[in-house]
Amino acid sequence: MSDILKTKIARRSLLRASALTAAGAGATIFGPWKYNRVWAAGNKPIVIGLTHDASGQFANSGQAEKRGTIMAIEEANANGGVLGRKVEYIWADTETTPATGSRVAERMITRDNVAFVVGAIQSGVANAISQVCQKYGTVYFNTNSSSPTESGKNCHRVKFVWDGSGANFARAAAAGAVSQFGKNWILLTNDYVWGHNTSKATQEILESLGGTVDENILVPVGTRDYSSILLKLQQSKPDVVATAVGGDDYKALRQQVQELKLDTKMAWLSNQLDWPDIYGAGSEAAFGVFGATWYHYLDLPGVSDFVQRYQTRWPDTRINVPGNVTYNGYVAMRELLRAVEEAGTTNNIKVIKQLEGRTLKAEDRMQHHDAYIDPNSHHVQQTIYLASRNDNPRDETDYFKILNAMSPKEVANPGEAECKLESYEDTPTYEM
Repeated sequence: MSDILKTKIARRSLLRASALTAAGAGATIFGPWKYNRVWAAGNKPIVIGLTHDASGQFANSGQAEKRGTIMAIEEANANGGVLGRKVEYIWADTETTPATGSRVAERMITRDNVAFVVGAIQSGVANAISQVCQKYGTVYFNTNSSSPTESGKNCHRVKFVWDGSGANFARAAAAGAVSQFGKNWILLTNDYVWGHNTSKATQEILESLGGTVDENILVPVGTRDYSSILLKLQQSKPDVVATAVGGDDYKALRQQVQELKLDTKMAWLSNQLDWPDIYGAGSEAAFGVFGATWYHYLDLPGVSDFVQRYQTRWPDTRINVPGNVTYNGYVAMRELLRAVEEAGTTNNIKVIKQLEGRTLKAEDRMQHHDAYIDPNSHHVQQTIYLASRNDNPRDETDYFKILNAMSPKEVANPGEAECKLESYEDTPTYEM
């Protein structure tokens, strides 16, 4: 792959040369030039930039996501590629850092000539990448970051958001928690964009149900010692502790909650429990009630086959069954490649229009309800599951007991009306 990439012409150089040639020939220039970029495709591969973390707070999730995107690419190539062309990828570690995400996206687009960019766990990183992608018109799939702002005020014409949002999960769980456990809550909030916006959505929904937030405790990114926070919870005795904490921070929190046996002394509501954040800890670590978008023991067509394909492709990975993060990476990449094939081109505007309003059948997605891509926010509206600890696991990987499967309509976030997508005309166009 490196030799192929070395032979590619930098976008800016090609644009400059094309503009000079056209001007010399007396041709009309539809400018500014950066808005009209065309490369002869021929049999050249379609190159996709993968922006998955390998370090930082979400390193494990980033690599889980990467396994899913690579599986979808390899399966497409095994079936003849896309538009008769092989699909290749380049990957860079975004380090769970927005500044790194911006640099990586800029380099992939301007130097490596990627056609599309896929990947994100941390919402601040996803937002940073999407700003760069919008500048160049590069279609970007935010596969796994779930701040409500990603499909709200930080939406973009080129960005499509594949995970359920914090608001979706809060709407799925809050009413039941209020009626079952009580109305006095404490929030634990990871101190960055996803944590803040997810807890904000949780508080708004709680208050609409007549509940109150007694305190919102901020959890700095990188927290490993929760003793002071857990002492405060013991003293406060809230009805519910609602957490918006993720990655390695969440692993440390859950371990210490268990050690102090607080998992049984108060009700815990987790916005979403990502599989890499709990895998290896055993079913006893899956305390409380939490959200999910997928589980490897869903009794649905295609699920067991996907698990088997994953295990065949990744026999040596520590996480030996796929979870929601890998699933999101896989179905997002698969749908992107399908949309390109159906559009008959890599032209970004045509691919975007192929995706907007797209219906995604439940059986194909391995979920209980049909999903669709909201044309106004570019958010995949999908099934949201509530789950709890499985006290009768069928094997060592069976941590979750699925409690229900809520439809997109039931968990829809009205806050997405805040999204204002750029016009097609204001979005740079290209074809690779």
